[in-house]
Amino acid sequence: MDTQELTLDRLTFGKEAVIAKLLPDSLPFRRKLLAMGITPGCKVSVVRVAPLGDPLEINMRGFLLCLRRQEAASIAVVEIEK
Repeated sequence: MDTQELTLDRLTFGKEAVIAKLLPDSLPFRRKLLAMGITPGCKVSVVRVAPLGDPLEINMRGFLLCLRRQEAASIAVVEIEK
């Protein structure tokens, strides 16, 4: 199994991943991400992308959440191979 990390904004539509860590870029909004339940070990998938590419809609913990591309770029994930 390939465990190469990528950022959430680069996760392919419809693929599942596990959050590996919050990158240093997330410092300005880290509390917001943690309060929304974005924590290491959480499964996520990209459900939709807005027409101009920002924001992204992700599915996690049984609910849908929209994130700006900048926020998604500060979240490292590992894709789940099926």
